[in-house]
This record gives sequence, C-alpha cells and structure tokens, in this order.
Amino acid sequence: MNEFVTVQELVNELQLDIIAGEAFLENRILTSDISRPGLELTGYFNYYPYDRIQLFGRKEATFSEKMTADERLLVMRKICHKETPAVVFARGIKPPSEMVQASEENGIPLLISDLTTSRISGVMSNFLESKLAKRTSIHGVLMEIYGLGVLIQGDSGIGKSETGLELIKKGHRLVADDRVDVYQQDERTVIGEPARILENLIEIRGVGIIDIMNLFGASAVRNNVEIQLVVNLEHWTQGKKFDRLGGADESVQIANVDIPKISIPVKTGRNVAIIVEVAAMNFRAKRMGFDATKTFEANLSALIEENSKQG
Repeated sequence: MNEFVTVQELVNELQLDIIAGEAFLENRILTSDISRPGLELTGYFNYYPYDRIQLFGRKEATFSEKMTADERLLVMRKICHKETPAVVFARGIKPPSEMVQASEENGIPLLISDLTTSRISGVMSNFLESKLAKRTSIHGVLMEIYGLGVLIQGDSGIGKSETGLELIKKGHRLVADDRVDVYQQDERTVIGEPARILENLIEIRGVGIIDIMNLFGASAVRNNVEIQLVVNLEHWTQGKKFDRLGGADESVQIANVDIPKISIPVKTGRNVAIIVEVAAMNFRAKRMGFDATKTFEANLSALIEENSKQG
C-alpha cells in the first residue's frame, strides 16, 4: 500500500493544468476522499476536511463570484489550509485572482481540468483509491485471456510460467508472473498487478528471465486487470476425482472477495495452455447464459424420458 500519492502523480495521470503552486507538487495526498467546499464558501469551517483535495465546480465558482473581493480572499485563504494537498477547478473554469493569491501564499497547487465536475471527481477518486488501497501479494501467474483476468496458481514447478508463456504466444497478455500484488477496488472487485521489480518479466526454468515486452511487444503485456477467474493446476494422481461436467461451484477468497475457481489436472501429454484458454472462454460463455453443463443435463433428461416412453 502506498502511504501517500503526490500531487505531481495526480497531475501526470489526469493531465491537469497547473495555474499556481508549481513548486509544491510534492505535496502529499493521504486520502481518496474529495471535498467540494460549498458550505465553507458561506464561512462555515467547523468541520472543514482540510486534508482532502478541494474541488470547485460551476456551483462553487458561481457562488464565489457574488462575494466581494475581500470576502473572497478571506474565504480562499481558509480553504487553502497548509495541509490541503491541492485545489482543482473543473470544466476549465478560471480560478479567481484571490484563489491564486491564497494558493501561492500557502504553498497549495492550483489545478484545472476540462472534465465536468462529477467526471473529474470520479476519476480522481478511482485513481487515488487504487494507489492508496492496501495491497497483499499472492503467488501465481496473472494473464488477460480474451479480456478476462485469469490467475493461474498451483504448486511450484507445475508449469504456471510455461503455461503463461504459451498463452502469450497465442496472443493473450501477461500481467504478472510469480508474485501478483492484489488490492480490493470495491466489495466485488479485486485488481491484480505486477510487483514493480517483476513488471513485464517472466521466469522460465532453464532459460532464465524473459522480458515479454522486448520479445513480443507492448501488446503482450498490461499493467493490471480485474481477477475474475482462478485456475488451479494440480498434479494428476490415480484415483483422485476431478470435475468432469463443469457443475462444481468452487471459489477462493482473494482480498476479501470470493473469486470463482476451477481445478485442472496436469499430466504428460495435456496441453495445459489450450485447456486454460478454453476454460476462460467457457467461463465467459456461462456468464452470458450459455452453459454447456445445463445443455447436457437437459439432453440427458430428454433422452431418459424418451427411453422411458418407449419402454
């Protein structure tokens, strides 16, 4: 988990224009909450959340225009608290000169976005939540297969990285190999990303470290993906039962979210990469309402009924 995000990172990510306070872009943002200081513009600062980014939209800007210059300067100085990370104006609204003066006096970056107020608020919140979210590390290979985030897990040496490499050759994308950093985006969504030291890299026993971007191009990698399916590779053993009809509903909890899981037996002669690819396709088909297991069961029931009538 990042303890903070700098205003410079926010500016770079959202491509914000800097109006004032360029020397203070290293100010730290400690929370993803965004404040719209409407009540504060009336002079009420009892519960002012000074540690948040302050966002001005059309309503706040219009209200401030009705104030006298002295009133505006007094209020803007209070809004530009020394611990306020930055002030952002949406819709390309030009900040009043009093705000520029107050931000420069207190070392607060003053920024402008062309996005609507609700849009820039959502984008800033999402970016800050992803950066400030608590992260944990899990073992596996995370791939994007047909737009689906698939986490391949299994015992060490079972062939996870080799399976990932073959999937890359088939046109799918690597997110992370060996160590996957995960965080909860919301109650139902888990995002996985690579550790910074392993970004775009994959380890193949006997070959060593491979730079996927260098060998296969930028289209073969991506920075993060929602984990929607876990594929667990298991050594095939005599007598162990595996799901043959696809009706078992297994799941595994990652970052407090239950993720669907399937187990695939691995033995000599099985093309695991193709099986994982088809498993991902079948999972997507089920989510769209096309369940081959239910089709088989319906066909089986129809056949039994037909045979019973003939008997």
